[in-house]
Amino acid sequence: MKSEVEELMPRLLPFEFAAGTEELDPKGPPRNPQEYLRQVQLEASLCPEVVVAQIDPKKLQKKQTVNASVAGCHAAPLGFCPSLSWQQQQVSNFSAVRQSITKNRRHWSNQTLDDNVMVPRLTDEEGWKRFCLGEKVYLGTSSCDADAETEPTLDYTKVGFPPFLSIVCRLNQSTVLMVLEILISWFEEGAFVPQLLKNMWNRSVRTDLDDGRFVSGLLVVCLTGLPGEAPAA
Repeated sequence: MKSEVEELMPRLLPFEFAAGTEELDPKGPPRNPQEYLRQVQLEASLCPEVVVAQIDPKKLQKKQTVNASVAGCHAAPLGFCPSLSWQQQQVSNFSAVRQSITKNRRHWSNQTLDDNVMVPRLTDEEGWKRFCLGEKVYLGTSSCDADAETEPTLDYTKVGFPPFLSIVCRLNQSTVLMVLEILISWFEEGAFVPQLLKNMWNRSVRTDLDDGRFVSGLLVVCLTGLPGEAPAA
């Protein structure tokens, strides 16, 4: 009767000793091909089915240093290399932004979300589309801009949840990148870009030019062009 291991993983080279053969000496060298195959079978039967690596967890907790070789990098020409003060300023700005992000994450992750905020599962692509742009845009019935103006009470489940800090701070970096990839692919496949540009243009026209909230939107419109128009040169 075959063992459970042989039932799940049948032998690639079945081999059985014939009756009346001499007893195999496992410590001695094989004298013929049959003894060699028998030794292989015996050695395989002594190996455990599952092997667990013994790793010291303390080694994983230590900070690991990565050394990158710069042998193939050429120095910048004279006058093109950033000054030391500029480099220090960039490091200072980066540190300030990182501390601000950490502070906001700590604060907003402890806040309680509203009852209507139902964050989708990580692998639910359709759920993220509904969550970010709302039911109406997802179903293709109307634009989020028009709904936001006509409805007296803003229903985020219909027009989509903006990237509030209270929501974004609960997501790790890999989740944020995955959601962005989902939305970008959806925009490209569904031809949402002209609709978004038209909405930004309509909102910017109705807004005071001194209001800087739509400067970025106007820049995108100027560079990309309105639907049906060629991009600006």
